[in-house]
Amino acid sequence: MTVSPDVLPASEPGSPRRATSPPESDELTRIVPRRHLGRWLSATVALLVLAMVVNSVIRNERFQWSVVGEYFTTPAVLDGLLLTLWLTAAVMALGFLIGTLFAVMRLSANPVLRTISWGYVWIFRSTPLLVQLLFWFNIGALYPTLGLGIPFGPEFLTFKTVNLFGAGLTALVGLTLHEAAYAAEVVRGGILSVDAGQTEAAASLGLSRWRVLRRIIVPQAMRSIVPTAGNMLIGTLKGTSIVSVLAVQDLLFSVQLVYNRTYQVIPLLMVATIWYIIVTTVLSAGQFYVERYYARGAARELPPTPLGRLRRQVAALSARLRTATAADAAPR
Repeated sequence: MTVSPDVLPASEPGSPRRATSPPESDELTRIVPRRHLGRWLSATVALLVLAMVVNSVIRNERFQWSVVGEYFTTPAVLDGLLLTLWLTAAVMALGFLIGTLFAVMRLSANPVLRTISWGYVWIFRSTPLLVQLLFWFNIGALYPTLGLGIPFGPEFLTFKTVNLFGAGLTALVGLTLHEAAYAAEVVRGGILSVDAGQTEAAASLGLSRWRVLRRIIVPQAMRSIVPTAGNMLIGTLKGTSIVSVLAVQDLLFSVQLVYNRTYQVIPLLMVATIWYIIVTTVLSAGQFYVERYYARGAARELPPTPLGRLRRQVAALSARLRTATAADAAPR
């Protein structure tokens, strides 16, 4: 008499085990994520404080939001905004052009060029920007005339500084020279961040110095230069407001002219503030995409864009809701 193995008692030693069926769905242990009560409490308090601040700003009649809307797109304000944008772009372009030159001089093997570059950066970083602007504005008191010619010899071309350095040119020159000192250090730091082995490997392949700098050094250095350069760009945008002391009709000076006539100081300052926030937001978004562009090859996966991050969060939330719905609909 033979007995089928699948009906043998499981307690007999040496006998094969009986095949077991998988547990029912109601026998599965449900995994519950850990509750972060402190995180939710702090988020609730932060949102409550933020709501109170926003409510105090919106419902405060002293801000005179109707006046803000009235002057927000007036020609005087828009002209000041355009001048601010132009001055920011020109200062950044010229500042980094001059700063790159001084950075290369600082990294040169020539001691004279290194000393001149170091001295320039030292002087312009040690002097307040307002002092530099006032100095250039009063340059005519120190040098009534400027000329081109042979040192200690005859001059071939002379012109009066009073006719040359107006308020606009003074602002451009002062901001550019100040920006170039910081840009020189930013570029120098970016170049030094590239491993020396990259240059040695390129030299072993017989590449020219210009090609090594353009195709190898600069693309890798941009990963370190772009974040700091983006901060400098935003700082320059806001720093151009200091030229209002020279009566340059930038955005701040334009709203000052209006509220000096209407005595509506707070709403006109809010006009300038909102425009600065809008432009800064656009520049910050551009900086993010430029950093993402130069991150290629440095990371296995590029950082997601804000829209991509939002899509992932929505997809994760939808999946979580579907899982919860399916668990509630399952038979008990």
